[in-house]
Amino acid sequence: MEVGSMREKIIGALLIYKFGEDNVEVDIPITKSEEDVRLFGNPISIKTFSGRGLRGVKLIWTVDTQKANEFRENYYPRCDMILIHINWESKGGFYYIPLETQIRVFGEIGREAYIRLPKSGTNPRGVEITKEAIVSLIKDSNTKYIEIHWHRTTIDTNPYKKWIDLWKGELI
Repeated sequence: MEVGSMREKIIGALLIYKFGEDNVEVDIPITKSEEDVRLFGNPISIKTFSGRGLRGVKLIWTVDTQKANEFRENYYPRCDMILIHINWESKGGFYYIPLETQIRVFGEIGREAYIRLPKSGTNPRGVEITKEAIVSLIKDSNTKYIEIHWHRTTIDTNPYKKWIDLWKGELI
């Protein structure tokens, strides 16, 4: 979950860079369901995943069976989605999936095929949009796509030293 939050901030910064601070709101409470940023006042959910192939993407983080079941019974897409596929040293992409596309795919394949619950007795950490749904969403003609070739760079940083220096007042 923490990695996802950091990735959301990176995408929020990209949106601010591209569209300006006045047009992007990033101070959305983490408890707000789905909505991660607002672009020109429109709520957007940011989802990321990494790896070679397409797979399910977390909708919510919970291992509680009752909460997962309640979520699936009550879930309905509520905002546009930015989906980022990170595939190091290869191609991935940046997808903009309009709310209307999500609603249509949700209706076409149904709740059971759109949402995968965590397996009871395991620790998968959440409820997912299924791979089947992701494939349908990204292949839709209304989805916008930018191919990205991801390259790793090594950043030599020590977060503990950074914060120790900040506590000492050396970077202020």
